[in-house]
Amino acid sequence: MTTSVRPPRLLKTLGSLALALGLTAALAACGPASGTTAEAPAASSSTDSGVWPRTITHELGDTTIPVQPKKVVSTSLTLTGTLLAIDAPVFATAAGTPGNGLDKSGFFDQWGPVADKRGVEVLYPNLELDLEAVTAAKPDLIVISVTGADSTKDAYDALSKIAPTIALNYSTQSWEDIATKLGPALGLEKNVESTISDFSAKIAEAKAKIVKPAGDVQAIVFNGAQEDAAFALPSGPHNALLTELGLPLTNPEFPGDKPDASARKDFQFVSAENSVISLVAPTVLLVSADDATKEKLIAAAPFANIPALNGGTVIPLGLNSFRIDYYSALEVANTLVNALRA
Repeated sequence: MTTSVRPPRLLKTLGSLALALGLTAALAACGPASGTTAEAPAASSSTDSGVWPRTITHELGDTTIPVQPKKVVSTSLTLTGTLLAIDAPVFATAAGTPGNGLDKSGFFDQWGPVADKRGVEVLYPNLELDLEAVTAAKPDLIVISVTGADSTKDAYDALSKIAPTIALNYSTQSWEDIATKLGPALGLEKNVESTISDFSAKIAEAKAKIVKPAGDVQAIVFNGAQEDAAFALPSGPHNALLTELGLPLTNPEFPGDKPDASARKDFQFVSAENSVISLVAPTVLLVSADDATKEKLIAAAPFANIPALNGGTVIPLGLNSFRIDYYSALEVANTLVNALRA
């Protein structure tokens, strides 16, 4: 009998946005050509010497991995991007519903071609956990998330009976932090070091091309004049990337809105009324957004007097910028280079 677990939505207006990530443009001289998907640098599938078994401490406890994993499954669509970036032996991954930033397999657009090239299979569709499918895959390591729409933390015990399982929280860490934690569990520390080094070089090159606008910077998911907005927080992965690019986020104040009960570290959800009050920076970056989203903000009467629309700057970061991994981070960097080039 198939056991299904549907992770709860974080916010109905963000349901499709959480599944929007991609790599669609070039980072001149340091990124992929337009229309292509960036492959992380080949690291010769290096395996660090070391003693197995290894005990890995993670978000839900300690897990002993008896031998170096050769067949990994991921129940987290978001974490799969980082696994692919470090050349982990991903056999199968949970998939979403095609559309809204996902390809025909339900993989994120930015790494879908990489997954196809490596023969990654769909573990189960629609982010609905299928324990029978996980069992049938016969993995020697399972990677899960404890946050987001792809979280399967409630099934940790059941998954751990199938294979060693490690749990990670991508809402509080950069993709580099996640990769660094995955390295020892996979015996791929050298791959991680090489991938992060390559990425850092590309980001440094992008930073050199960006002219930082005067004043503070804020980043939000704008859902419309009458809808709640989501403000990216300084403690989240968006700020980690933006800081590397020389555009650190301002720590915003949210009059009238209490912190979420979930104590999320990546986004603060703010009512439409208080979003107007809180959006005070002269530079606003629109997450999971394109030019059409920018036009909606411009046309939204309640926001007519915000500084960014009165002599400031509004920059859409792309429809695939909600979750940050190796691939989507390069897209964001490219977008900012094009918008703020020296």
